[in-house]
Amino acid sequence: MSAAIADTPARAEHVNLVSDPTGYVDPMIGTQKGVDWENTFPGVTAPFGMMQFSPDTEEGPTGYSYDAKTIKGFSLDHFSGGCSSFGDIPILPVTGPVGDDPAARTEHFSHDDEQAAPGSYAVKLADSNVRAELGATTRSGLASFRYPAGSQAQVLVKSGTSLGGDLAADVRVVNDHELSGTTTPHGLCNNSKYTMYFDIKFNRPFTAHGTWQGGTVTPGSSAATGPGSGAYLTFDTSAGKASADTVTAKVGMSYVSEAGAAKNSASEIPGWDVERLQAQTRADWRDALLKVDVGGGSADELTTFYTSLYRSLQSPSVFNDVDGRYIGFDDKIRQVPAGHTQYAHFSDWDIYRSLAPLQAMLYPRETGDMANSLLRDAQQQGGWWPKWPSQNVTGNVMNGDNGVPLFAQYVAFGARDVNVRDALPIMKKGATRSESVGWGWIERPGVEDYVRLGYAPNNATSQGDHGLQGASETLEWATDDFAISQLAASIGDRRTQAEYAKRGNNWQNIYDPATGYLRPRDDNGAFPAGPGFQTPPEGVFGQDGYDEGNAAQYNWSVQQDMAGLVAAMGGKEKAVPRLDDFFTKLNPGGNEPYDWAGNEIDTTAPWAYDYVGQPWKTQELARRFETELFTTAPDGLPGNDDNGALSSEYVWAALGMMPATPGTPTLALNSPLFKRAVISLGNGKKITVNAPAAADNAPYITGMRLNGKPFESTGLPASFATRGGTLDISLSTRPDTHWATGAKAAPPSYRTGEVPAVGYVTPTGTQVTPGGTSLPAVVGASELAGHAGKVRWTATSDVAGVSVTPSSGTLDLSRAATAKAPVTIKVAKDTPSGYHPVKVTFRTAGGTTLPGGTVVATVPAADGAATVCDSLGATDTECGLRRRDNGDGHTTPVTVGGREGRSTTDGSSFEYFDVDNAIVPGGDYKATVTVDYYDHGTGSWSMQYDSTTDAFKHSASVAKTGTDTWKTATFTLDDAAFHNAENGNTDFRLVNSGDTGTVGSVHVAVSGDNVLALHLCPDDNDND
Repeated sequence: MSAAIADTPARAEHVNLVSDPTGYVDPMIGTQKGVDWENTFPGVTAPFGMMQFSPDTEEGPTGYSYDAKTIKGFSLDHFSGGCSSFGDIPILPVTGPVGDDPAARTEHFSHDDEQAAPGSYAVKLADSNVRAELGATTRSGLASFRYPAGSQAQVLVKSGTSLGGDLAADVRVVNDHELSGTTTPHGLCNNSKYTMYFDIKFNRPFTAHGTWQGGTVTPGSSAATGPGSGAYLTFDTSAGKASADTVTAKVGMSYVSEAGAAKNSASEIPGWDVERLQAQTRADWRDALLKVDVGGGSADELTTFYTSLYRSLQSPSVFNDVDGRYIGFDDKIRQVPAGHTQYAHFSDWDIYRSLAPLQAMLYPRETGDMANSLLRDAQQQGGWWPKWPSQNVTGNVMNGDNGVPLFAQYVAFGARDVNVRDALPIMKKGATRSESVGWGWIERPGVEDYVRLGYAPNNATSQGDHGLQGASETLEWATDDFAISQLAASIGDRRTQAEYAKRGNNWQNIYDPATGYLRPRDDNGAFPAGPGFQTPPEGVFGQDGYDEGNAAQYNWSVQQDMAGLVAAMGGKEKAVPRLDDFFTKLNPGGNEPYDWAGNEIDTTAPWAYDYVGQPWKTQELARRFETELFTTAPDGLPGNDDNGALSSEYVWAALGMMPATPGTPTLALNSPLFKRAVISLGNGKKITVNAPAAADNAPYITGMRLNGKPFESTGLPASFATRGGTLDISLSTRPDTHWATGAKAAPPSYRTGEVPAVGYVTPTGTQVTPGGTSLPAVVGASELAGHAGKVRWTATSDVAGVSVTPSSGTLDLSRAATAKAPVTIKVAKDTPSGYHPVKVTFRTAGGTTLPGGTVVATVPAADGAATVCDSLGATDTECGLRRRDNGDGHTTPVTVGGREGRSTTDGSSFEYFDVDNAIVPGGDYKATVTVDYYDHGTGSWSMQYDSTTDAFKHSASVAKTGTDTWKTATFTLDDAAFHNAENGNTDFRLVNSGDTGTVGSVHVAVSGDNVLALHLCPDDNDND
């Protein structure tokens, strides 16, 4: 039945396409907190504009919150992501005296008096009764303020109050109608810093002016410097003068100079007509949105679609001035090649999956410049590929080397004139060497271990913003390596292609057949004890080993080899029920074992059914994604939009397809929401999708033609994304369980480097085995690529006191998908306290080494106490205790008094530490903390720790005496909880006051509830 229908899909009927999509854009969508902060802004910007001129409210992490009641200013740049950054140079019109603290001045507003559309924003400020209207071009903006006639009209320029906090700022009155200045805020997510310049001209002279700094307001002053500084300007609104009640500001911004900012605004905005500017930018948006012209949907569906497309074309943003100058990653003023543009603000982890392919198809010239901008960034910072580059610094946000697949996506989906040959050697360097760059970031931390082991160990080197992330790091780097292989193929470098294609399947090195999950492994190769998914402790975001997510959510993150992943899981019969369970919930956050549609981890997860012969479930899930999680309400997004990432997912899903494999132009199919769509590719080709029966309740495909010929596959040809074509699709309200279900109908998987089988041991992880006892275990092997035959295994221990019986054997996979054998691990009575790994290696008869397994025999100490320590320096020596840099606790390695240590830094007076939760999981403890510190200068050391009564309890302090010698401070804690309640989910922090503090080592002895009594410090074991 399905084949007959597929041969004769319904012909397209005439459908009116949208003529002006700007009428369907609602910039208020995503400005209200729903299940998460959605972080969009309602103000004005041009496509890919440097200036994103928008109101900032008192609440809202990235500037604007729909629930807020007051506006603190209209700032020039915004970040639709997960950090409080940007929001530079807020400008606020007010009436009356400026008051004692102009920087804190706000104005009430109502949504009834607020309008937002592509190219325009307006609001009435209720306290002063001022009407504000905004317009913007690429680098400049106009702000028109209409005051009550005869009022004392003021414009506050809050030049030192950026959203992320300012390190420096200055403002200067140039003449009676112009002022200019700079701001140097913290960089993205508080990393590093950048400098932005501004110039503001007014259409009329101001009659008075002044500045402020801190709590001091100075009338008549023409300059102010420092964080928190700013200037105010007073205008005459006397009645009887033409347009006396209106003041218009022309604002230019630049990352090069104040003169550059002035030149930008003069070039882009020759006049003062705000409405004309708004109409011009709206026309630009009309042209941009018409690149994807759809028809045949409801008004709400069209609003959601075109608002999502609008959000998808705002970032990355133009970075160079109109004269082509920009500030490079080497802090030098550079010139972009004539006819080209330098771009910045690449939210790479978020956007490489779906946003970059969409932009590349629509804007091949611009995305070619984006790709080459990344290359120039890399060349300017010593030949290291940037990671979340923002302004002219690397932001270093999220795990992975995500600028690599971002670049590869641009290439795969048609970006023009991309310099792959110069990029590839830089990417290969970062994929083999780790080195501190710039302000201290590392492209791939510990990548040497990844190359040696085939996975990133889940140790302190893998520390991320939310915890250790060894498993997700491995999966991201495997994706990155696959992308390198595809780039190499594009220029004929077959050797690199083969090498990195094999590395692209390193996911198999963290697959645990005993649990069926992709899991973190420690340095010894051991998976954590227990099941694959483990609910994170209360107050912790995400599961240990995974960045912003958990084992269930990362378990489908093998886009380059879904067929291999399914095979490892035991085939479709095992994978499908797991998918069914996974999609029981669609957006529960990062701590539950279900699809988190509000984050980018599972962008392609609904399309996994296309690989297992059940595409109707992909079609159904994608429709639920479109209709249940996206709405036209202010909280109409399922999560943080991440610079258009979520919005672009909706665009793709509504068109009926999704980029499937980073680095390739593969498009996996769901079904279209609209009856007709015409996509005008930037190369002049078109994609047309006709689905006359499309409706929100008709997601199921019953037949399809590609360019007039029957087509029965869930993956479109590789040429489709760039050469275009026509899809005619028949849809139904009932699933067709036969269409495109065959093995050859799935999108491609890239299986180079797959091993025949994967070995394992269970139980795994740390297993408490006191001296004189034994532990039963199982050694096994499970097929992956197949044809493993007979597999030889060997078990070894690191100490004589731990033995395995039998210590070797053979598993026969000739006629079975799995095989296993029982073993016994014995621990002698006199075995020293500590971790003793038992490693099991596997090899096929043909000599192929397979991924193996490790169980850690954990021998407790007789005294019932745990001792852990961390020796600090350029490389810390961690023994159950690890130092954590985060927030207000950043340190730097030093050598003083003949010994290595780590010193506190400006603005970071704390050193954070975390005791291994496997040893001290949290409870009621007595602890002694011994700190070796360099006794320099004045001040003191103390501890703030997670106690049983207070998450931030202070200890007594130890005074510094300025002897410039190494000393020891001891802190006795009778009520330690060590339940990860300090900042960054740590257990305690050392508090330095006064002069810079340096710590050489920290030792912690703990006794009490559920302590795993291990003596992990070398000196302690010497005394056993």
